This record gives sequence, C-alpha cells and structure tokens, in this order.
Amino acid sequence: MATDMPSGQVSDLDWLLSGLVQRVPYTRSAVLLSADGLVKSLHGMDADSADHMAALAAGLYSLGRSAGARFGDNGEVRQVVVELDSTLLFVATAGSGACLAVLAGRNADAAVLGYEMTMLVKSVRPYLMTPVRQAAAAPGSAGL
Repeated sequence: MATDMPSGQVSDLDWLLSGLVQRVPYTRSAVLLSADGLVKSLHGMDADSADHMAALAAGLYSLGRSAGARFGDNGEVRQVVVELDSTLLFVATAGSGACLAVLAGRNADAAVLGYEMTMLVKSVRPYLMTPVRQAAAAPGSAGL
C-alpha cells in the first residue's frame, strides 16, 4: 500500500471529499493525492483502490503536464477528464504538488462536478499542498 497515512487514520481532509461526493449527484468517490501518487485523503473507496486510483491519477496528471510543455506553451494542467462507457474520471490540480481525483457515474453533470472541484480546491488550497520530498541519503553517508 502506498498511502502516506498510517493505517486506520482518517485524514483531516476526508470530510471535504465526503462533502464533495455528497453535493454532486452521481459522484462516487474522491481521492486527494500527492503529484507523485501517494494518497493523502480519500472518500468512497477502500485503501487498495485508492492507492491504485492515486497512481493512475498521478500518471494522467503527468501526461497532461507533458502535453502542456510540448503543445500548450508550458501551460499548467487544470483538469484531465477520462470518459468511459459508464464512468467519468476527473483529475485536477489541487495546490502545489497535489491532485484531486474524482469518479462519477455517466449521469453526473460534468460542468457541475468540475465547478465543485474547483471551488473545493480554491477554498482550502494552502492545506492541500504537498511539499517536495527530499531524496534519501545514501547508506553510510553523514546523518545516518
């Protein structure tokens, strides 16, 4: 499991994700993740599914950044949307080093969901930031 939350611990941000899922009809689940794919908070799925979603969302977000660098004048990724037969997957930036991934049913209003995700992120952006991880020191180096 790749979460950076201790097992069984509920993140202080879980209530935000719960509110988002409850406000937007047909929304199933939400995961707040670091840009490198570690779960920070979740609602509506088990920890293993959240880990898988975080890895997938981080990959999609990375592809979006690459597209922006190559074709979008280095523009920032606002949102990546994957439309499946019965599911919509939204991945949006959620502050420095963080992303928000949301799964919704096909009947969800994509405009409403996108708006609610944006409002959630804007209202709590400083709390969603994920600091850049420092590289681990090599074994045997000073400080270990």
